[in-house]
Amino acid sequence: MGIIFLFIAEEHSLYYIYTALSKPVDLPGIYEFTAMGLLDNRQIDYYNSKDKIKIPKQHWMKEKIQEDYWEKGTQSRRSKEQWFNVNVNILMNRMRQNESDLHVLQWRHGCEVEQQEDKVTFLKGIDEYSYDGENFLSFDDKESQWVAAVPAALPTKTKWDNVPILNQYTKGYLEKECVDWLNKFREYGDEELRNGSPPDVHVFAKKSIREKSKLKLTCLATGFFPKDMEMTIRKYRSSLPEDEIEFSGIRPNHDGSFQMRKSVEIKADGADYDCFVSHRTLKEPITVKLAESLNANTDKEPSSKQESDGKSSSAEASDISATVFIFYLSLIFLSFWIL
Repeated sequence: MGIIFLFIAEEHSLYYIYTALSKPVDLPGIYEFTAMGLLDNRQIDYYNSKDKIKIPKQHWMKEKIQEDYWEKGTQSRRSKEQWFNVNVNILMNRMRQNESDLHVLQWRHGCEVEQQEDKVTFLKGIDEYSYDGENFLSFDDKESQWVAAVPAALPTKTKWDNVPILNQYTKGYLEKECVDWLNKFREYGDEELRNGSPPDVHVFAKKSIREKSKLKLTCLATGFFPKDMEMTIRKYRSSLPEDEIEFSGIRPNHDGSFQMRKSVEIKADGADYDCFVSHRTLKEPITVKLAESLNANTDKEPSSKQESDGKSSSAEASDISATVFIFYLSLIFLSFWIL
């Protein structure tokens, strides 16, 4: 009796979501314009109208994608922000809406594929707009034409369908370029999962709240993957008892990596304290001494690496021409794609 091998097909997706508000909202974390990329529903990049810079949201995106990608991406997102500002006003005027009310324009575009072994098959592409939470306009990939969901979208459908090159480009992007990017990003992400990511380790001290004569020493390790890691706070290279130590547990970062921190109250007696960290990605354990930081870093806590600084290494250049794609798409937006 022969052996039958079953290969389970996996589905993967890459989407970009843009959201524009008609006026500012005085709420924390809510901006007039935001944009983000989602790979298999995990955020990979982000932009908002306050910071005005496209940043990586995955460790492997920061390490693997060349810096030029982020610079051009920032310019593209700024162009799209201007486009959205113009078109929110166009729709408000078209629908004779009051400018004092809040209105929201959103755009989602991307693709989904099925992978079985090394074969990747295009499943569908989505390019759709919504206004105030309702479907407004979408692209029919099979027919290469726009579909108006409401009467107010008919002028836009007619205008865009009358420029065939735009529809040809949209179809080509969804079926080819989007799939190429999806495969490239997954390749980088899978390599990160295989190889892991080493921790950044910091030691700092704050004045104890409970006892002013003491300090609260904290060891922080962040940005590591996989999850398993060993951390020990030591005095004169001898581990302190675990029942004296506060442990945060291992917590996820936004980029799929993890962080851990341990704290203990100590006397400010100049003793030799250090943080000892072991992780499978390290050739040898990391030892970070408190030493002079008792004075230099008291009351200063380093970032836990939950936000990327937006700078990326050029360790490996993308095989796909990011510059051509991003600026071509921006040119189309600014020149033709007015609602």
